[in-house]
Amino acid sequence: MTIVTRFAPSPTGFLHIGGARTALFNWLYARHNGGKFLLRIEDTDRERSTDAAIEAIFEGMKWLGLDWDEEPIFQFSRRERHADIARQLLAEGKAYYCYASKEELAEMRDQARAESRPPAYDGRWRDRDPSEAPAGVQPVVRFKSPNDGVTLVRDLVQGDVTFANEQLDDMILLRADGTPTYMLSVVVDDHDMNVTHIIRGDDHLTNAARQQQLIEAIGWAVPEYAHIPLIHGPDGAKLSKRHGALGVEAYRDMGYLPEALRNYLLRLGWSHGDDEVISTEQAIDWFNIENIGKSAARFDFAKLENLNGIYIRNADDAYLAALIKPIIERMTGTDLDPNHLKLIEKAMNGLKERAKSVNSLAESSLFLVAERPLVLDDKAKSLLNEEACAVLQRLADRLESLAEWDKDLVENAVRAAAEAEGLKLGKIAQPLRAALTGTTVSPGIFDVLDVLGRDQSIGRIRDAIPG
Repeated sequence: MTIVTRFAPSPTGFLHIGGARTALFNWLYARHNGGKFLLRIEDTDRERSTDAAIEAIFEGMKWLGLDWDEEPIFQFSRRERHADIARQLLAEGKAYYCYASKEELAEMRDQARAESRPPAYDGRWRDRDPSEAPAGVQPVVRFKSPNDGVTLVRDLVQGDVTFANEQLDDMILLRADGTPTYMLSVVVDDHDMNVTHIIRGDDHLTNAARQQQLIEAIGWAVPEYAHIPLIHGPDGAKLSKRHGALGVEAYRDMGYLPEALRNYLLRLGWSHGDDEVISTEQAIDWFNIENIGKSAARFDFAKLENLNGIYIRNADDAYLAALIKPIIERMTGTDLDPNHLKLIEKAMNGLKERAKSVNSLAESSLFLVAERPLVLDDKAKSLLNEEACAVLQRLADRLESLAEWDKDLVENAVRAAAEAEGLKLGKIAQPLRAALTGTTVSPGIFDVLDVLGRDQSIGRIRDAIPG
């Protein structure tokens, strides 16, 4: 049997972080088993579905590296197929026309609320003859759900979950205008797409019971269900925007690497021993449903930031330089030339050691492409007092006399200057860093001198000396 999973978002907004994790788990399970991962856009809500949201879903999936195996399915385009199944159930006596008015349905809801029970349709048209239908009411088509007994959902994460059938009312299959409902469309699409495993949030668990009843009434095989716990905030409350319930594109814009976010989402509710840093290849090799936990995972920005820093430190220098190029260009309002890019790549090994995000990496690289004379920040200015400038003047003369700009020779010259001035290395390195970068934070000072080269280094030092 070929394993087939699917991700089925509604295009009513961005690809949020919970949806991204669901997509990842489905993608990994398919890849682990050599199966197929399919994408379905559930665009039956025509008022709220937008092209912009569809594009955001596609872009978010691509950025995360979650490729799908066939052309995406658009649910609305299959509405006639869905309606055909409803009509088939009508013909078989497994569904019926319901003529209950809006007023009657409102009355049912009010009564249920008064009796402290969930609102449910009372089945009043289940066995009535359509000839009794009131004039002017367009009927909906409802499914004849079993009235007694239980529906058992065998879930690969939650275990066996039992639902009393009396609590599951007769759901609508076709609305009064003839359009199919979500519940019907999902069942038909999953069957026609040959989906074998449905991995989704546990807020769909009751839907699974309803959909299973419908699947069995049609006579199709029930897929395997795996309902994963939702993501909560660090405080245990339902995930909200203040916790991190943002679109995937927001994480990209905040400077997270896709591979780091993918790793972090994997560990939200799934584990492989004590492993925290897990490559994509390892994730595909190790992923299984058995290691998905039953408890809600807690989103923690500090952990994500730490993991992002690890991925940045281990990333290829050229890859990072290319990533931060457009960010630097936005910050500076100028286009970087190939020489700038080479300079950034040369400095990357030192730059990435402290970086926690791509954005902070770009910011720390600005000194490399800054025009002379540098604009110094306040802390850098405070270091360049009269005494420090006199020391830098003598250092610049010493550096200018070097026969060649070799990193070891430059380091020796700086150390010799500190010794000649009777200063500890830090006392000369701090104002030197301020002069070279305009800030008080940078890679190692000898790395900075090496990357900037003779002309830029000496020029920046002299620019910082008044008069």
